[in-house]
Amino acid sequence: MRRFGPVLVVVLTIFAIWYVGSFLMNRTWVMDQAARAGTEPGFTEVLRDTMNQDRAKLPAPHQVAAELYDGVVNKKVTSKRSLVYHGFITFQATMAGFALGIIAGVALAVAIVLSRFADLTLMPWAIISQTIPVVALAPMIVVLANAAGAGSLMVPKAIIAGYLGFFPILVSMVAGLRSPDGMQLDLLRTYGASPGQVFWKLRLPASLPYFFASLKIAVAASLVGAIVGELPTGAISGLGARMLIGSQFGNPMIMWSALFAAAILAALLIWIVSGIEKIAVRTMGGGQT
Repeated sequence: MRRFGPVLVVVLTIFAIWYVGSFLMNRTWVMDQAARAGTEPGFTEVLRDTMNQDRAKLPAPHQVAAELYDGVVNKKVTSKRSLVYHGFITFQATMAGFALGIIAGVALAVAIVLSRFADLTLMPWAIISQTIPVVALAPMIVVLANAAGAGSLMVPKAIIAGYLGFFPILVSMVAGLRSPDGMQLDLLRTYGASPGQVFWKLRLPASLPYFFASLKIAVAASLVGAIVGELPTGAISGLGARMLIGSQFGNPMIMWSALFAAAILAALLIWIVSGIEKIAVRTMGGGQT
């Protein structure tokens, strides 16, 4: 209980603020309707109506939970209204982008650590690339992917997801590969280790904690990239497309349920990465983290 007590307090506080916000933001519509009908509703009536509006400005938590349950449990997974279906579409793009981010991030990190020239040329450009807003970059990637003959919407979404995911891996891997101190490097050189042996036997194992820490950030960033990538591609499937449809049709329940479905998916992905990290640590004889 001591472990989960602070978390429970924070969650309850968020829900309390959310309910108060729902009451205040939805109250205007209730009072306007009452004024048109020439009635004076009491506090209980106003509270009831603000908590159960079909198109509320800010849906109450129980409304979002009901919509989320309906989209996950009550709809067939093959239905275009199922959040499981849309979540799987986004999951595919996320994993493709995540893989691209790992490959690009690790490859660039190795080049930067092993080559002074790469350090001076690649690292500044990698940093500059993160100053470009992804919402501005996404339409350009879509246009270029279509011009290159990429018929599937998966390609631009994966590229955008990889764009957001590679940088945390790059920065962490550079720090990890450089984490061995001078004494450790000198010891291996004393034994006549080659640069390749230094890399594989010292630098790479030392970088693994940094690598797995960056994966947790990168997988969440890749999910954000996949969702953002669905907005300008004209996609009709995916959690991002679901949010856009909810906005276009003025149905906030669709937007909020898709948003929470994305949050749940992100939590599951981070949990899976953490599980893989524990397995890797035990395999290498490091015990449980």
